[in-house]
Amino acid sequence: MKTKKWRLVLRVAMCMAVLAGVAGCTKDRAAAQPVPVAVAPASQAAVEPQGDARALLMRMADFLSKTPRFSVNIRDGYDVVQESGQKIEFSETRKLTVSRPDRLRVDVEQSDGDRNMILFDGTTITAFSPTRNVYAQTAKPGGIDGAIMYFLKDLHMRLPLAMLLVSRLPDELERRTQAVDYVEKTALFGIPAHHLAVRNETVDYQIWIAEGSQPLPIRVVLTYKNAEGQPQFRAQLLDWNLAPEVTESMFAFAPHQGAQKIPFPAQAPLIDSQGMPTPEQTGGQQ
Repeated sequence: MKTKKWRLVLRVAMCMAVLAGVAGCTKDRAAAQPVPVAVAPASQAAVEPQGDARALLMRMADFLSKTPRFSVNIRDGYDVVQESGQKIEFSETRKLTVSRPDRLRVDVEQSDGDRNMILFDGTTITAFSPTRNVYAQTAKPGGIDGAIMYFLKDLHMRLPLAMLLVSRLPDELERRTQAVDYVEKTALFGIPAHHLAVRNETVDYQIWIAEGSQPLPIRVVLTYKNAEGQPQFRAQLLDWNLAPEVTESMFAFAPHQGAQKIPFPAQAPLIDSQGMPTPEQTGGQQ
């Protein structure tokens, strides 16, 4: 069967240079119990405005955006619509480590065993494929918010659930959200949670938010309603740690022996059939 894989991080770049989309996890983590850690500001009130779905959503956004550092394991699956109309699911595991204002690490293992890493150290964005021993780097001084926007919009890379990582999450949700409905109070993985249904211009999504003083997202389902076949992205957010031990070495990149540096896809020159850069890359000069 031929499948059109929607892959992460360096897949496009890896194809361009014998190398090719929001971690550090392996399949052995399947038995891990997805329980949020009990590390939260003591002043956080445990008020649950069950009747106000939007207030619950914004409370989650405010809490997460103000958490100075955290790590979380994510197990996700996503549909790839085939030419026949059939949907094929692929999956990946990720570990995200955030240390505000300017440190980010994302470790990824895809369902085919391919591994990738994204690092941001406050000055440089690095995307690294240990599987192929290739990496791409670009300078981007500043904070996590700016680095993520540059990674997505300028480098045209994929980072699922990226908005959960930015400090302006409340503003983004307030601006984009068209409707929020309260579905039910439930228990997910044994955790009491509020199940919400949210709509915006391009995506309908469901989100399960933990009840209590730590309103963390524990499951998200996105439906790309304007895309052909309306594919879905599903993620379980496990093992939240709101006080992870972080060191500078976690965000620093040292190339492995023999590693090849390549450009990000958006920075690579276009090549014509004769193997020459195109006029768009040379200012019109052949």
